Amino acid sequence: MLAVTLFSLTVSGVTFYAGAWPVFGFMGLDIALVYLALNINYRRGRVCEVLELDEHLLTVERTDPRGKQSRWRLQPAWLRVELAEPILPQTPVVLRSHGEALPVGVFLHPEQRREIAADLRRALELWRRPGPLFD
Repeated sequence: MLAVTLFSLTVSGVTFYAGAWPVFGFMGLDIALVYLALNINYRRGRVCEVLELDEHLLTVERTDPRGKQSRWRLQPAWLRVELAEPILPQTPVVLRSHGEALPVGVFLHPEQRREIAADLRRALELWRRPGPLFD
């Protein structure tokens, strides 16, 4: 942001003194728009989901762009993992249990969603086997 500001101020200062004073205002608008875009990108970068499977529950913790955290606890014995094919840019992995649906991984790349769904299915299959959970 500092580099963009310095570049814009340099260019707009030169053009201002050369007689093209309207450029100064447009370069200021450029600075404001770049700042806004970086701010939005930074906030969206805070989106996070953590899925944790233990002996009793699958816990999903989600942090939204504003930093608000939500938590769901799901019983793995009844849990189904669904991913519609073909995977479109906004197709989520859906966790279904007791008639409820929880979409996860919407912000991930489609191939990453496919991997998450496969990993979750594999982990739930291991969880449902009799005997020790983790060997």
